Amino acid sequence: MPELPEVETVRTGLQKLIIGKTIHAATHDTVRSFPNSPEDAASYMIGASVDSIRRRGKALIIALSSGYSLVVHLKMTGQLVYVGDVRFGAGHPSDSLVGTLPDKSTRVTIEFSDGTKLYFNDQRKFGWMRLMPSVQVADLPFMQRLGPEPLEESFTVADFHERLSRRPRSNIKAVLLDQTVIAGVGNIYADESLWGARIHPKRLTGTLTKSEKELLYKEVRFVMNLSIEKGGSSNQTYVNAEGKKGSYMDFARVFRRENQLCQRCGTVIEKIRVAGRGTHICPTCQQE
Repeated sequence: MPELPEVETVRTGLQKLIIGKTIHAATHDTVRSFPNSPEDAASYMIGASVDSIRRRGKALIIALSSGYSLVVHLKMTGQLVYVGDVRFGAGHPSDSLVGTLPDKSTRVTIEFSDGTKLYFNDQRKFGWMRLMPSVQVADLPFMQRLGPEPLEESFTVADFHERLSRRPRSNIKAVLLDQTVIAGVGNIYADESLWGARIHPKRLTGTLTKSEKELLYKEVRFVMNLSIEKGGSSNQTYVNAEGKKGSYMDFARVFRRENQLCQRCGTVIEKIRVAGRGTHICPTCQQE
């Protein structure tokens, strides 16, 4: 599953490529990947132009001039590949990023009126591209469950305190991973944020002090912004819109650094299991 920075990198890349383009045709190979009626596609997708692309949590919303939107969830192995005068790929770094398309992983092909194409490829068929009225996007069950965006200016440290206080008896890593608490934080950035704040991931949220919560709030925003700047994590199965691997892992301070020395105190980084996920900590900086 991609984390917020990887999906945001996909969004900003496609923003430069398909805004203003008119959809001429669309084909798909499975209803699971494109769960839309032929009538809706013909009426609200074909002939419509792309107005904007935004992100909510880990989903992309491609708004069309028809008043409908394509909601895209890449899931584990999805990718979006634009082919025209230039070629840009975003998503799971399989050979489909550079090979001839469509191929056996292509689920949806969108052809624009200028002859350029956007391919939605997905090896494992977990992702999907759903067409629906734009006003109904926010009513999707998974959208309604999403917590606030951690990088929005409106998401304050007071909001962070309040949302953490709802789960006082849960360990802090599980709370950070809960998309109903905060949208878009996954395993990599939870580990990085907790290391930055010197908080052990098994600590119960109710035991955190006000100053610890404030520092954690700052660290979540810091690592997210840094990863977006670096194009996401190359450890993840996501690359940026030019098909280049993200470089965040070159700057990771604890994730996937087990048996290496902590950059802050020199203690050997350990890998443990918390909230069902492999978790990286410094046993000295992050005491339980």
